[in-house]
Amino acid sequence: MKKRRLLPLLAAVMIVSLVLSACGSNKNDAGSEGTAEKPVELIWYTIGTPQKDVNVVMDEVSKYTAEKIGVTVKMTMIDWGDYSQKLQVATASGEPIDIMFTSSWAFDYVQNARKGAFLAIDDLLKEQGKGIVETLDPAFLEGSKIDGHNYGVPANKELPAQEVWRFNKQLLDKYNLSTEGIYSIESLEPLLQTIKANEPDVYPLAVDKNQVPYVPYDYVIEKLPMAVSLTDDSLKVVNVLETPEMIATLKTMHKYYKAGYIPTEAASLDSLTDVQATGKWFMDRATSQPFAENLWSASYGYPVVSTPASEALIYNWSVMGSMQAISANSKYPEKAMEFLNLLNTDPVLRNMVDSGIEGTHYEKVSDNVMKNLDNSKNYDMPTFSLGNLFITYLNETDPANKWEAFKTFNDAGVEAPLLGFNFDTSKVTTEIAGVQNVKEEFWAALMTGTVDPEQYLQRANEKFKAAGLDKILAEAQSQIDAWKASK
Repeated sequence: MKKRRLLPLLAAVMIVSLVLSACGSNKNDAGSEGTAEKPVELIWYTIGTPQKDVNVVMDEVSKYTAEKIGVTVKMTMIDWGDYSQKLQVATASGEPIDIMFTSSWAFDYVQNARKGAFLAIDDLLKEQGKGIVETLDPAFLEGSKIDGHNYGVPANKELPAQEVWRFNKQLLDKYNLSTEGIYSIESLEPLLQTIKANEPDVYPLAVDKNQVPYVPYDYVIEKLPMAVSLTDDSLKVVNVLETPEMIATLKTMHKYYKAGYIPTEAASLDSLTDVQATGKWFMDRATSQPFAENLWSASYGYPVVSTPASEALIYNWSVMGSMQAISANSKYPEKAMEFLNLLNTDPVLRNMVDSGIEGTHYEKVSDNVMKNLDNSKNYDMPTFSLGNLFITYLNETDPANKWEAFKTFNDAGVEAPLLGFNFDTSKVTTEIAGVQNVKEEFWAALMTGTVDPEQYLQRANEKFKAAGLDKILAEAQSQIDAWKASK
């Protein structure tokens, strides 16, 4: 099989050599090896726990891409918690990189595009990236523009973000609890009371320091207090900590904390992974997608069900949740875009990068269904981070209509007010840094209900104002008004 794959490339080499020799164009008589076009190596940095077999798989990927588009691929994986910092160092030092993962939450897409880390790809999309443009929902490319230009290729995945309440179904069933009528945070109380009274070793409402209670606002910068109401057509920027919705929600969170529904250590908990592994939680809040319950249940090893806590809304951060950018320092930007185009349109390449080598890491069950083999533990990639989800193989447990359901979900998404707006912080960098510092002091304690908002909100808001929040609000308002007028 490998020899057959090489035949077209070898044939091409021989033909080119003969033609050049006949034309006398090779004045230095370097021979056929001198006239053959050698595949270029693309260096790809991406996020995720480094996998044992990544080099083995990339060797197979390279055989395929060398034949298809004249490139080979070297992938460097950097672990989740280290990715942003290490990429900052690598890009600042001019380390050779062609393609890199970026997003709204890791190696910040907007910030790094504005710093000049990424190449503007508008022309490349028109030439080498036509398949990407044809494949992607237009909202992905429109929503990820920065100052009118595209700097990254979004993964074709779920487009909206829908908040849901998730439940450990074992406990729902044990106490015959119903999720009917559950939507607001206040509606949770009867269920939480039951679990608290009967399950002393279980977190009734699992919360960690990274979570922010849902309120119907679109944040100018995620997890900072500048926001616009989802229902305000004037797009007035406000301090979300002064809104009636957030004040009421924080009071409810504190009430739940005092009642023992929320972990006492919530404000310092890095994650809930260990709790989820043991099943010692009753409910939490998460961002969903079609058939997410199947994924959660398979991951945790016990059934998880959910019910909506918000509309399905298309935010900047959901559009930019998984992207590949071409480095501004890339020696081969056209080839990098050719590779990204192939990755997002060719099922053979996309599934090799995602699942590894057929017969080694997985086997096909049918044309578009696969199952993992034992060796898959040596190559277990984060699917969402790599490109177009809709051409990846289904697992045996997936419903046959999985990707159709995703497309329906995407079509039904409602655009958040600030979709397509990206705040330029260059005039308020000092104030942003000050607000960040105040956030570190108060945010987690307030958001987890650990402290009484009646006492702490006023102090927090005074410190935010002293740090320059009003200047940030005014600058954001000015930019949003100009953006709105230009639409």
